[in-house]
Parts: sequence; C-alpha cells; structure tokens
Amino acid sequence: MSDLLVGSDGLARPVWAATDPLLRDYYDHEWGMPVHDERGVYERLSLEAFQSGLSWRTILAKRPAFRAAFADFDPEAVASFGDDDTARLLADAGIVRNRAKIAATIVNARATVALRAEGGLGEFVWSFRPPSTPAPRLLSEIPTSSPESTALARGLRARGFAFVGPTTMFALMEAIGIVDTHLVGSHRRGSSGVWTEGRPQD
Repeated sequence: MSDLLVGSDGLARPVWAATDPLLRDYYDHEWGMPVHDERGVYERLSLEAFQSGLSWRTILAKRPAFRAAFADFDPEAVASFGDDDTARLLADAGIVRNRAKIAATIVNARATVALRAEGGLGEFVWSFRPPSTPAPRLLSEIPTSSPESTALARGLRARGFAFVGPTTMFALMEAIGIVDTHLVGSHRRGSSGVWTEGRPQD
C-alpha cells in the first residue's frame, strides 16, 4: 500500500497533493520550505489558525483575500486594528468570518511585535526544532502533534498568543520546514535543506 501517486510528470506526491492544481503547486513549491522572517511566520501562523476545522484547500484559495484584508500580514499594521477593522473583517466574504479567529489574528500581531524583545517570532518558533524528524511512509504515520509542538504552543500562549494549540503548531512546523513530514518516496522529501536522512543538516 502507498499514499503516493506518480503524476504525468513522473513525480511522486501524496494523494492530497496529486490532482488539485492549487494544492499540487503549493506542495511542489512552498509547503515544508524554510520560512524564518517575522511576516512569513506570522502569516502562516494566522492561516493555520483560520484552517482549524476547515480544509487547507479552502484557506489556500482564500489566501489572496486574507492578505488584502490583513495588510499583507504586516504585524505592526494588524496590531493597530481596532473595532472598525474587526467589523470590516466580519463583513468580508472573501475570508473566513469567524470572530474568535479574527480576534486571535489581531492579538497575535500585537504579541508578535512584543516578541521582538526576545529575538522575534521566527527565531522563537525555530528554537523548538526537534533533534530528528519523522520518516512517514503512509499518511497515517504522520504525527498530529509532538512534544516540541506542545512546548511551542505553551511558550506562545505564555507570551499572549491565541489559537496556538499543539496540533495547530505542529501543522505550522510542517509548513515552514521545522519538521519534514513529506512521505518517504515523495519527490519533495528532504528538499528543504533543513534535514538529511531525518537528522538536522546544520
């Protein structure tokens, strides 16, 4: 049994990324590649929170609208959002209009700015990189959380962040390359440059 499909281009991908063009492009070029900068990490943290309970396909399709609505995920700009902005966002059909998630995105922008005093969001999140990464052969073998994602969630909550549970933080760690959960045999396995045969490259 395998959860990989070989496309017409001869490349093996997991079934979730094998057919839909939007998901395939995201998988081939973005998912799992290292992101360290503040804005990039904040954007992905925000989108992972919005994804909770929804499909990633839905969030990915709405990402241009999210970027327009949230000032291209500039933490300083979003940190200044007030009640009028919240009302605007709740009326924006292009995004996920969930009051708690919108509020969390604004709160997290303020927490991101405050975290600069500790070296910044990117440095903080990456400090939870584990000593090894999974090597799943099946989708069912991919963890949904880890001791490191639990510790990251705890550390972020202590610094005022919201919607940062262990499962959401593990998804963030996958998305920005902190762990490599590409299936063994996928053409993307090991492509981030962060891991070599499950061990840190640096």
